[in-house]
Amino acid sequence: MTDFGALRLVNVPTRAALLAQIADHLDAGKGFAIATLNLDHIVKLRNHAEFRQAYRAHTHVVADGNPIVWLSRLAGYSDVRLVPGSELIEPLASLAVSKKASVAFLGSTEQVLLRAAVRLATHHSGLQVTACLSPEFGFDPHSAAADAMLDSLAASGARICFLALGAPKQEILAARGLLRHPHLGFVSIGAGLDFIAGHQTRAPVWVRKIAMEWLWRLLTNPRRLARRYLDCLVILPGLTYSALVARLRNGVTRS
Repeated sequence: MTDFGALRLVNVPTRAALLAQIADHLDAGKGFAIATLNLDHIVKLRNHAEFRQAYRAHTHVVADGNPIVWLSRLAGYSDVRLVPGSELIEPLASLAVSKKASVAFLGSTEQVLLRAAVRLATHHSGLQVTACLSPEFGFDPHSAAADAMLDSLAASGARICFLALGAPKQEILAARGLLRHPHLGFVSIGAGLDFIAGHQTRAPVWVRKIAMEWLWRLLTNPRRLARRYLDCLVILPGLTYSALVARLRNGVTRS
């Protein structure tokens, strides 16, 4: 997969468009899988064939990260907007209530999942959380345990399943889950439930507005994130060049 090919995985430009499409899927009884593309994912897509295959199986991909938005616009795709995965949980919960669709959580810890379920149910009257599944450490998305959890999600009656496993596990599990249970919807949201539960603290709104959330995260957890962000920084020049070439090749002139 080329750098620009990775950028073009984004097939839903805005949150409004995504919610409208998911509403249609719920009405039709169809499943879906939502991935949120960021620079770290592009690094992993370069070197992880199974991750690439899983991404291609997703029905909806949005831009989770300002660099993805900026690079898409540089390539001439001005309609792409920022859609962070952690900011999809609340609107999808609201949509679930309006469509009378129950939800389920898989990932993180049992304490986080239960606390997030209580807080979401408080904010969204009528929300039904039918399953909270916390895998053991070292969870393998291909294992028999993974299959059993996917079957438990389906048996719970959930229509929307939030996956909080981190990449690439959550995207691989989402692709397998959609194939195994085509009526279920899977949303990969990383640390989103931890934010809602208060287990992790997200950057303040003003930090996000100036596109510096990455620095906030780095300063609060340098040991875990320093290498990841360095790898992302290394690929930026190549991505910028690919976006410029695509713009010139396609003769894109719109702003």
